[in-house]
Amino acid sequence: MLEDFERGRVTAFFRRVADAIPVADRPASLVITHLLAERPRFLEGVARISDVAAVLPKPRSINEAALRHVRAGMQVDDLNRSRFADPEQALAYVESRAAGRNLVLLDVGGYWAPALEHLHTHFSGRIVGVVEDTENGHQRYLELGKLPCPVFSVARSPLKEPEDYLVGQSVVFSTEALVRSRDDILNGRPACVIGYGKLGQSIAAMLHAKHVAVTVFDIDHVRRVQALSQGYRTASTLSEALSSAGIVVCATGNLALKEDDFSHVVNGAYIASVTSSEDELELAALSHLYARSLVEPHVTRYSRTGHYFYLLADGNAVNFLHGASVGPFILLVQAEILAALALLASDEYAPGMWEVPAEVRQSIAATWLRHFDGVS
Repeated sequence: MLEDFERGRVTAFFRRVADAIPVADRPASLVITHLLAERPRFLEGVARISDVAAVLPKPRSINEAALRHVRAGMQVDDLNRSRFADPEQALAYVESRAAGRNLVLLDVGGYWAPALEHLHTHFSGRIVGVVEDTENGHQRYLELGKLPCPVFSVARSPLKEPEDYLVGQSVVFSTEALVRSRDDILNGRPACVIGYGKLGQSIAAMLHAKHVAVTVFDIDHVRRVQALSQGYRTASTLSEALSSAGIVVCATGNLALKEDDFSHVVNGAYIASVTSSEDELELAALSHLYARSLVEPHVTRYSRTGHYFYLLADGNAVNFLHGASVGPFILLVQAEILAALALLASDEYAPGMWEVPAEVRQSIAATWLRHFDGVS
């Protein structure tokens, strides 16, 4: 929990960022977010730029104290990916919260992508644009092809790199904590990291620093070359990567393990994910194949005749069990989201993928350094 002076410093930082880009006509906003402990300050920043029509917390990353705080001043609604995947249901929801308004959609993971064209065409107001936080969501908007409105993505911003690096560390911390809850340890268990993007690279480096042997699998040949150059063993197939791994960390954001892949997981292996189970693991397909039993809090044993493995945190982002904290570095990404929101509210942008300009990122970084350098 932040001390009062710490909350004041975060609030002052977001105020400076939010006020740096003047907004003449305040839009409404619908905000999908991880509602972690520090998030109310960010939402207050969003409210400086827009009228927050509703906050939609991602269901597996909700801090109860933060939820109570936000509910006291904002509308909070349940988030359901299947509802937003249905264009008519998505439209009905948006109309219920922001009918006739200029509206910006803040996203974490491409929730708005399936219905975006329908919303743009049929919404009684105007979809000004989308701000997307994650690489997974970035990819979902790219897959739409021709976008009906501007989509600002912070997923590939240099301001997100500190967060990605530190999230990788927190994933390994939480994985090790759950393994130790069974009186087990990482050492002596070779690890497999599936996906060698920014998160996967950080996870591999942290495991290596703990003297764990790491094999990397990525469908991207260039990333496999990068992994080899950085001293890791690589595998040419997923089954090969899984065949000797006692720790499996899924870091693709795009269905790392499908039904048939689980049969290649070695007996007694631990499986961890960096994102929600619905994005990373085809668990529903296992319901008729494996018996499940909770052996420790957040450690589930999957077993069938001759085969068993352990799933951590029900296949959801394992680091959220311990707050997923990356310190004040997360504020850099949140500040860029605020800047993207302000840009959409202050000017017209053509449909397509956009990034916050480099000079705005420089300003955010300079402001962050004035507030947080030496206290992180």
